Amino acid sequence: MDVEKGKTAKYRKEKNPVAKEVMENLKYFTKTKKILMDALKEGDKTVPQLSEALSIPADEVLYQLMSLIKFGFAETGDIDDMDEYFYYKIKDNGKDKS
Repeated sequence: MDVEKGKTAKYRKEKNPVAKEVMENLKYFTKTKKILMDALKEGDKTVPQLSEALSIPADEVLYQLMSLIKFGFAETGDIDDMDEYFYYKIKDNGKDKS
């Protein structure tokens, strides 16, 4: 008996397509993640510094940073001299754990 690989996945894609809005949100998250990670490669930065450098509203930067922290891409560093903002950095200096 021959088994066609991917038949179930193909069937599910046809019957339950992913909503266009979900695909657009994923594209936006992926694009923003890359921009933020590139900025953090240059050094630790606060939310206002990232917002100004990338021309992205601070609330959006914070939201995306929280997502990056949640999924293990970034982490919180030290607090700035004025005790106002945390610095954010790439988790484990970008080293792959695998």
